[in-house]
Amino acid sequence: MTLHSQARRLDVAAGCPHARNAALLSRGAVTPVVMPGGVEGIAVLGHHALKTLLAHPDVAKDPRHFTALREGRVPDGWPLTTFATVPGMNTADGADHRRLRTLVGKAFTPRRVAALRPRIAAAVDRLLDELERAARTGDGVADLRAHFAMPLPVSVVCHLLGVDAAHAARLRHLSNQVVSTHLAPAQVRAANDGMAALLADLAAARAADPGDDLASALLVARDEDGDRLSPDELIGAMMLLVVAGHETTLDLITNAVRALCAHRGQLALVQAGDASWSDVVEETLRWDSPVSYFPFRYATRDLALEGAVIPAGAPVLAGYSAAGRDAAAHGPDADRFDVLRDDKRHLSFGHGAHFCLGAPLARLEAALALRALFTRFPDLDLAIREEDLERHPGFVGNSVRELPVRLEEAAMPRTS
Repeated sequence: MTLHSQARRLDVAAGCPHARNAALLSRGAVTPVVMPGGVEGIAVLGHHALKTLLAHPDVAKDPRHFTALREGRVPDGWPLTTFATVPGMNTADGADHRRLRTLVGKAFTPRRVAALRPRIAAAVDRLLDELERAARTGDGVADLRAHFAMPLPVSVVCHLLGVDAAHAARLRHLSNQVVSTHLAPAQVRAANDGMAALLADLAAARAADPGDDLASALLVARDEDGDRLSPDELIGAMMLLVVAGHETTLDLITNAVRALCAHRGQLALVQAGDASWSDVVEETLRWDSPVSYFPFRYATRDLALEGAVIPAGAPVLAGYSAAGRDAAAHGPDADRFDVLRDDKRHLSFGHGAHFCLGAPLARLEAALALRALFTRFPDLDLAIREEDLERHPGFVGNSVRELPVRLEEAAMPRTS
């Protein structure tokens, strides 16, 4: 297989992403695709193929390996430009990546994450009050995504970085736009410029008045050679923390609630203590990953993988949601949501050197949020049918635009 043979266009306006994934996966674990803007690439969809790709020594993340970008064949204002070019851990390799990861890790410590538990719990309780108020004024129906799943990770990220509450809405808006794959070029440029400017202002404010926050810690973090983050690297690190810490956790919580509402028997197992909320989080990450296709990696040479060839310099999408339901890895019941599944392994946080630094925080936020939500509202259910929920456009994030729920009464037919 070559890059140009039988490439399938990724339709950002398509319906269920799992149907799209299944259609692509039926063509092979590694398949050529055409992304928005007519940019050709490769999607790696199978679990085993993706795990190999993520840790392969001949696969890089530095955009200098992106042939079409280097040769000027990528359209101006391409919606995926940020993923390809923002300086930082997500676009660095080897020693440079290890240096950046060490510096960010010195600031984003397990101790800092663990210390957030009481703040997260308090934010959850406050947002549940707001969700209940919204339901009272909405004939018993409220958008859980807007009133609970979205503001929780935003508040945590803002606290982590020392962002003033007055700027939270703008940060959230820009984050949503940065990860979109369907915007016009002018919107893409405006979102990237706006996010960089906001984070530069934050860095300047923290430099002038340091606090006990992650931005201040990033400013002073040094590696063993005394190196610090450059201004561009600092902005890149903060942008990665904002996007990864907000968008993925938002979609993880949303998808977990949808899964439990559609599988009340599974919810009953958790409520009876036969499964844990961590089980729910891990099975959601496998069954309905908050990321569909994450950009980008590049083979540094023509790379044979699962009977296909990834051409050197082609942009490669990591197909996390497809890999999560790959029957070759998860068995014939891979499409079934099962919190008691013995093997919940997944790649939703990546694998290898680029494994997500924020994974412990995302897991903590989601588990605390789900436990509190279904403890307070054990009969919470969707207010419309699952199939009528509008999918979020684009193919990076994987969730729905809104999640209307009823807090007190079962509203929709249920399955086990």
